[in-house]
Amino acid sequence: MIPATTEDVAAAFAERSYEADRSLSVAVHLSLQLGRPLFLEGEAGVGKTEVAKVLADLMDEPLIRLQCYEGLDVGHALYEWDYARQMLAIRLMEASGSGSVDAVSDIMSHEFLVVRPLLEAVEAARDGRRPVLLIDELDRADEEFEAYLLELLSDFQVTIPELGTIRAEQPPIVILTSNRTREIHDALKRRCIYHWIDYPDYEREVAIVKRKIAGIAPSLAESLAAAMAKLRTMDLFKPPGVAETLDWAAALSVLGTETLDVEAIDETLGVVLKYRDDIDKVRILLPTLIE
Repeated sequence: MIPATTEDVAAAFAERSYEADRSLSVAVHLSLQLGRPLFLEGEAGVGKTEVAKVLADLMDEPLIRLQCYEGLDVGHALYEWDYARQMLAIRLMEASGSGSVDAVSDIMSHEFLVVRPLLEAVEAARDGRRPVLLIDELDRADEEFEAYLLELLSDFQVTIPELGTIRAEQPPIVILTSNRTREIHDALKRRCIYHWIDYPDYEREVAIVKRKIAGIAPSLAESLAAAMAKLRTMDLFKPPGVAETLDWAAALSVLGTETLDVEAIDETLGVVLKYRDDIDKVRILLPTLIE
């Protein structure tokens, strides 16, 4: 059931351990009410993908995920024919002498179709269902694939020459994410509700850590949030996101660390930072993280 108000969206997300601020709650609410795709941009690890997972749980709908990458084409995103099974069927027909027109047309049926995420979402959006389609990290895909999405997001229908047009009875819930490694075309953004997810402020990051990491000491959660805020002000190649904050908190819990000191930070920097130059830069400034 779609939450009736922005406050209901925020409450539903909180019940599922996601601390959504007012602006994100408004964007999600408008997307659900207007039936428009929600386009989320932000740095890696700030919780964009998690929004789709929470929505799928909230709506009690399946989550259909298309992970984008360079070279992604329609065949891997929409559908392709299972040529191996088709060839086997042809050989069986030849062996049995049943190579009629009807028999040949059978191998171009839905039975021999390999359904990919986009077609799966269109087919699932029937009988009152609205699956959540996550098109993740769209900025990694090529611009040609973006152009194809324009038609899909406008009509939510797919034309397969051998089978005809397959339409969604109603638009699925669509979440697109981008880490902004390149700009997404305005034509696609115009079809969406747009929202930038920023790093959380200190208070919200403390609340996220307390909610996600069971039993963590409030003082440690506060120290972690303060240290992460300082790390993000440094000129790092890859500033850490909320995902790294939670990984750091979990790692410290495993080690039995109750206080964030220079030694604890030094031992666990590899949990937070993923580039050697960033680690070397931070090691020089370790004492500033706990001041």
